[in-house]
Amino acid sequence: MSTGTVLDTRALGRATLARQLLLDRAASPVLDAVAHLGGLQAQEPQEPFTGLWSRLRAFDPARLDDQLTGRSVVRTHLMRRTVHLVTAGDALAWRARHDTMLRQRVLGTYRRELDGIDLDELATAGRAVLADGEPRSMTELARALAERWPSPGPRALGEMVIAALVPVAQLPPRGLWRTKAGVRNVPLSSWLGREIAPPSPDGSDPVGQALVRRYLAAFGPAASADLRAWCGLAGLPAAIAAMREELVAFRDERGRQLLDLPGAPRPDPDTPAPVRFLPAFDNAILGYHDRSRIIDDAHRGLSVTGARVVLVDGRVAATWTADADTVTVTPLRGLTRTEHTAVTEEGQSLASFLSDNESDRVRIQV
Repeated sequence: MSTGTVLDTRALGRATLARQLLLDRAASPVLDAVAHLGGLQAQEPQEPFTGLWSRLRAFDPARLDDQLTGRSVVRTHLMRRTVHLVTAGDALAWRARHDTMLRQRVLGTYRRELDGIDLDELATAGRAVLADGEPRSMTELARALAERWPSPGPRALGEMVIAALVPVAQLPPRGLWRTKAGVRNVPLSSWLGREIAPPSPDGSDPVGQALVRRYLAAFGPAASADLRAWCGLAGLPAAIAAMREELVAFRDERGRQLLDLPGAPRPDPDTPAPVRFLPAFDNAILGYHDRSRIIDDAHRGLSVTGARVVLVDGRVAATWTADADTVTVTPLRGLTRTEHTAVTEEGQSLASFLSDNESDRVRIQV
């Protein structure tokens, strides 16, 4: 495993664009794209549609709706304790590996409120309430548990059960195209008709190794800290160590070791990069600890505040918003005439997509 080659920021950025289907739009089916990307962050229900539109040729929102209602993809708490849109197979295979992290992250917010509560007992009670198959909001579930545990308050109880203790799916119509709907939860295994894969009994961590491969395929080359930032799991060094012989290694300009799959695309740094509009909380940015390959440190905060961003020459160069008939772009730096034209053209296409071809109006703030 060679560690001598240094990849500069531009080379890493082009690799990210290629892996994230942002260098060339892919002809992949929606299900294949969601699988390749390791899921899409989806706490804002409409954002995955823009994310897939920017990545797939002739993307039709109805195809994603079909996958959701057909139970091939599912909305559930997973990586980083955030709601992700993932394939049913990945949700079932990965969920148990995330259990400890999910508990720890909820406790990090509600440790005082949940002090003294036996979490295993709370999990059992939560499953009993949900066992009837009736979809419930987090508040409804918490109220059903509050008689036994009155002191924590409904928010702490609900978050712990829904986001950590009991794997659940958020049911459609939540997450369907142009649909506003509250969150209604049912047990993940009952919704998908299959049981969640149990943890490996021998400590070999095949799921951890699978996560490493899938992450590098969609985000590499990357450091172990980047992998941890994506999934939230701290316990993957053993999985990486077990895979060392099948990986290649590089260095970035800071001297960090970057791991990658041998045959994964690493385009020439001078490969032209088209303008791309990214949705809020897109994993192309949030999927790294060191995000400098795609966003300047001065603008790093945009990635965690829900700003939608525009990539120009492979880097975040503007933010964007949309109302009923207009996409408004606010540059973060000066745009050349050629860049202005390219942003306008891609913005017009996005405006048409978001408005069902009723408007292609774009406004670039001066």
